[in-house]
Amino acid sequence: MKKLISLLMVAVMALSLVACGNSAQTQGTPETLKIGYTIYEPMNFLDEAGKLTGFDTEFAEAVCAKLGKTPEFIEINWDTKFPTLDAGQIDCIWNGMTISNEVKTNCAVSKAYVMNAQVVVMAKDKLDTYKDVASLKELRFAAEAGSAGETAIKENGLDGKYVPVAAQTDALLAVAGGQADACVIDITMANASTAEGTSYDKLGYAIELTKEEYGIGFRLKDTELLENVNKAIDELASEGKLKELAEKYNLTLAF
Repeated sequence: MKKLISLLMVAVMALSLVACGNSAQTQGTPETLKIGYTIYEPMNFLDEAGKLTGFDTEFAEAVCAKLGKTPEFIEINWDTKFPTLDAGQIDCIWNGMTISNEVKTNCAVSKAYVMNAQVVVMAKDKLDTYKDVASLKELRFAAEAGSAGETAIKENGLDGKYVPVAAQTDALLAVAGGQADACVIDITMANASTAEGTSYDKLGYAIELTKEEYGIGFRLKDTELLENVNKAIDELASEGKLKELAEKYNLTLAF
């Protein structure tokens, strides 16, 4: 029996040494920040080589460099972004998220960093026909489910023939394909997607339904992470990095 106990003690000690060795090997490995995003040009999108890029992509990479973290970009369903965050599948929502009462209720929000607006996109040859909200009432609208665009449609009474879609790109596709007369998307995306030479250069916008700001969302309990990110944002702003990115992607900073 004593021999058996001795053998067991040796085995336990060996396992302990292995565990300690493994722990030592992991020390110094950069901590990962899991970033939830959707494809949304110019904030997060794939370049010609298939590499994720965009204002928010480069912004997140710059902040992670300040924090000593490795960014891990995880594509999410925008309509379930808050449950995905709370479940720990991501550490933050960083994808041109409009700061709203709903957002502030469901997550801790960083300082605003980019100005935005919700605009009505339709065929360019129809823009002169529709000059105000009242004239839009009978149109078939599309917007991303759970987005600020969807909220703007409902708050302006334009949801009589409204159909939600999975992404802002799908809303543009619905207008281009004739399934919808108009869609409501972020002005940042409208500028990038309807410029001359793009896939949607026959579309345009003239009416802004709302003005707003973008922020980064964190779990309500992650106050230390939020404070560190805000500090990194201030440093990047003072260094001119955010101004450089805003000019690169044709955006307007909120400060």
